[in-house]
Amino acid sequence: MLGDLTERDRAILSLEAAWPRHGGAKEEVIRTQLGMSAARYYQLLSRLIDSDIALEYDPMLVRRLRRIRDSRASRRAARVPGFVG
Repeated sequence: MLGDLTERDRAILSLEAAWPRHGGAKEEVIRTQLGMSAARYYQLLSRLIDSDIALEYDPMLVRRLRRIRDSRASRRAARVPGFVG
């Protein structure tokens, strides 16, 4: 199943896995290394971490990213008056 990840998908996951070890502006690294805007990167990353293929490829990274995303979404929802979630 790992063959279903594209080279770009693997590059996105690799950048995300390596990021804590790098300094500097992440947006600049995304643009220079991957040739895309930060907005596009995050769109693709979001779709990617929802895929079983990415989970199989790097389970620890994908689970960590899912936890971070879910935690942020819960905090945002808690700030919305009248939202029951």
